[in-house]
Amino acid sequence: MLDLVLPLECGGCGAPSTTWCDACAQELKLKTDDPRVITPRVDPGVPVFSLGRYAGARRAAIVAAKERGRGDLIGPLAFALQAGLNRLIEWGIVDAPLTLVPAPTRRSAARRRGGDPVTRIATAARVDGVHVVAALRMRAMTRDSVGLSTTARQANVVGRVKLRRAVGGDVILVDDIVTTGATATESVRILHSVGARVVGVLAIAHA
Repeated sequence: MLDLVLPLECGGCGAPSTTWCDACAQELKLKTDDPRVITPRVDPGVPVFSLGRYAGARRAAIVAAKERGRGDLIGPLAFALQAGLNRLIEWGIVDAPLTLVPAPTRRSAARRRGGDPVTRIATAARVDGVHVVAALRMRAMTRDSVGLSTTARQANVVGRVKLRRAVGGDVILVDDIVTTGATATESVRILHSVGARVVGVLAIAHA
């Protein structure tokens, strides 16, 4: 009866009567060699790791969490991020204590989405010795990067990433999607400028 009033559907594939089905959970599960190093078109100067391609259930969940108010999908995405962080620690690529810094977003976008989904995902991905600092934000008048070329994306973010609060020690920049790498590059530059040691970028997906 409740499903007739408030229909449930999987945030990955649209299957009825569930918010997140077993098949989509399996699709988000880490493979043996994940997270893997990717090479974005703009090089941030630190390793960039991705949990998987921006496709299928992964893409659908990210879009639904960001643009459709599906806060119930923060959990599955955070679980995937948590698994990726634990894997990097197990491999000896990073060590705790470690600070996660969510990639910056525009204030207008965060207001429209009821908060910043990347910060919520990072905060929910609980790993011993790892904490989250929302140290960055985008300045006003930064355009949405969707549809922009690599050159235009770079021009759009250069000088637009602002430090909100100090952060030091070992840092991983966390993002939902890495496309050209322009935002990651500017974010890493700003973090380095205040003495943070950025040891890598970790994305839930890459385009």
